[in-house]
Amino acid sequence: MSPQPRQTQLDARAIALLLLCCVLWGINQVAVKAALTEIGPLWQAGLRSVVAGLLVWAWAAGRGIRLFERDGSLGGGLLAGLLFAAEFACIFLGLQYTSASRMVVFLYLSPFVVALGMPFIARGETLAGRQWAGLALAFGAVAFAFAEGFSSPHGDTRGPSWWGDALGVAAALLWAGTTLAIRGTRLSSAVAEKTLLYQLGVSALALCAAAALAREPLPTHWSPRLLGLFGFQAILVSFASYLAWFWLIRHYAATKLAVFTLSTPLFGLLAGALLLGESISARLVAALVALAAGIVLVNR
Repeated sequence: MSPQPRQTQLDARAIALLLLCCVLWGINQVAVKAALTEIGPLWQAGLRSVVAGLLVWAWAAGRGIRLFERDGSLGGGLLAGLLFAAEFACIFLGLQYTSASRMVVFLYLSPFVVALGMPFIARGETLAGRQWAGLALAFGAVAFAFAEGFSSPHGDTRGPSWWGDALGVAAALLWAGTTLAIRGTRLSSAVAEKTLLYQLGVSALALCAAAALAREPLPTHWSPRLLGLFGFQAILVSFASYLAWFWLIRHYAATKLAVFTLSTPLFGLLAGALLLGESISARLVAALVALAAGIVLVNR
């Protein structure tokens, strides 16, 4: 049976589902930072991948989706999984030093790195003058926001906030690397569930091993608060929202979906302010606006 063509317009169901995903992604950094008071960053990231990976496997088994057939995607899957693991290690470690609202803004440097790298992966995808202008605007916005971290040297008791900002930028680069690895290898033709399981499975092993080597202590008691924060990340974000996103990109035009993802940093800023009491500076808001404008120019 041939696949159904993607719909060029978003219907009410797609808009509602997409906005829900953006809200979850925006709140995710807040949940991670809040849980750091009870569980270390590497164990939190690794165990989250363990739970989400098992859920993806169960989902695929229930729907009869074959995940373990040989299709030449192993090399790309291992690469994507390791990049995915490094990305989340940077995010979870970085949130010890910087605010959740700042982290979510730095993460959205990733689309521009993908735009820069894509011509090397797909020769037909080149950048026009307007897109180069969007890239320049986006990089300038991130640099503008990053510089604020030097004037606020103690964003967290562990160290200066620019350390966390730098890890956020590194996470964005790794996220872009994961996207390019998927696009440039045999993984691009694999089913979405297999692609996601590669990332979750490899990152679960790598992050849990890193936590053990770093002698990061596991929590001796899982409070209802920790279970709620961890469950939100593993079940709602890493499992449900990612599968929903894959469903959306299989059924709707990617360019239409991309515009709505601009709301994710906004939701992250609001969640950080409302749930964690983080201060949002005018400089950070200005950087977010410039970042969004850059994404629009690149998408056009």
